[in-house]
Amino acid sequence: MDEAAASRARQEADPDPAVGGIAVDRLRSIIERVERLEEERKALADDIKDIFAEAKSAGFDVKVVRQIIRLRKQEPAEVEEMETLLDLYRRALGM
Repeated sequence: MDEAAASRARQEADPDPAVGGIAVDRLRSIIERVERLEEERKALADDIKDIFAEAKSAGFDVKVVRQIIRLRKQEPAEVEEMETLLDLYRRALGM
């Protein structure tokens, strides 16, 4: 039995609604919600990793795909400004 399961078993055996002025049920609820969300986040991260592996196997450059995703999150004006500066810096360096 893992540590979290052992802790839950102890809590269920001693269902005191308030310990030291703490609302135990409320605290337990908050902690369990965060734990569920962390599990979901890990599952989502695994799904994203699988999608990038699929993109790579289809011949796409994953670094470029990630960059495009990052750019799509930005405002169009910010992207345009960045591209203008990038072009200016490249020309200044003779690239």
